[in-house]
Amino acid sequence: MKLATYRDGSRDGQLVVVSRDLSQACYANGIATRLQQVLDDWNFMAPQLEALSQSLNQGRARHAFAFDPKQCLAPLPRPSAWIAGDAYPDHGRALRERGIAWPERLSAPLLRAGGAEAMLGPADTPALRGMPGLEPEAQLAVLTADVPQGAVPSQALEAVRLLMLVNDWVLRPVQQEELAGGLPAMHSRPALQFAPVAVTPDELTGAWYLGRAALQLQLMRNGRKQAVLDAKAGMQWSFGDLLAEAARNRPLRAGTLVGAGMPGGGKPVTLEAGDSLRIEFKLGDGPGPFGAIDMDLAEPDHDAGADDDEPPLDDEAETVEKGDSDADPDAEVAAAT
Repeated sequence: MKLATYRDGSRDGQLVVVSRDLSQACYANGIATRLQQVLDDWNFMAPQLEALSQSLNQGRARHAFAFDPKQCLAPLPRPSAWIAGDAYPDHGRALRERGIAWPERLSAPLLRAGGAEAMLGPADTPALRGMPGLEPEAQLAVLTADVPQGAVPSQALEAVRLLMLVNDWVLRPVQQEELAGGLPAMHSRPALQFAPVAVTPDELTGAWYLGRAALQLQLMRNGRKQAVLDAKAGMQWSFGDLLAEAARNRPLRAGTLVGAGMPGGGKPVTLEAGDSLRIEFKLGDGPGPFGAIDMDLAEPDHDAGADDDEPPLDDEAETVEKGDSDADPDAEVAAAT
């Protein structure tokens, strides 16, 4: 299933279920209003959301509406933690060749506890104009259930609930100063930006295996292709390895966001005032499973509130009744909260 969070004026937004082709959506508030609720009680709520997702994909959700990525916040606006991993040695090697004091780890993945204060939606224009050396570090990330302290990689991988596309913006000159001085990444990491949709691993049919995803990362600057990077090739450490390393001496709480780092192989993409950037993971020739990050530094800052014609919230979300072969196939029932 595919999930997103619509703007509603609150910090946490409103949970919606999105169709597989990203064309339709419906509110899930008869089941849960926020994604964190689902992550906290996955075994109870996920089957209800899956039933609603099936109804939506079959065209039988009564209150479906056209999905608009511009109405989306980050899928989980306030994660329990943001842990940035570096599963691609080629990316770190390329940074060192540019004179950036990027550390090297050979026996275990490199992890960094990052800030999650500035979480941007897919079309939000970040307040980054005039900042020199602005570069994207687009990557695949996972949202977890609880991960116990000391979990081994196979156990940790079982806690993966959702996959997401996240861009960890970095200011390279500031990063170089911080790394050279042995300082943490405080000022060089101004914001995280997200594609609109989070997906369960089963949505990546045949492409998700043992904590790696066979996806192509595509970056388009000002409408021109900059790079197509293979997210599986060169991934030395799987998400199971990353999560186990993160939980080595402490547990991870449901709603923890863990990134794998940017795949290696591409040339640096440094943005300037007026540039636009589109980031998308591709699975075959079809649309990306997560939607796209589509931002434009030329647009003026504005308060991206909900449109006047935004569909009203329903009191209940529909799910399909199961187990009754004689039931009307169009029948739907409201799921209990």
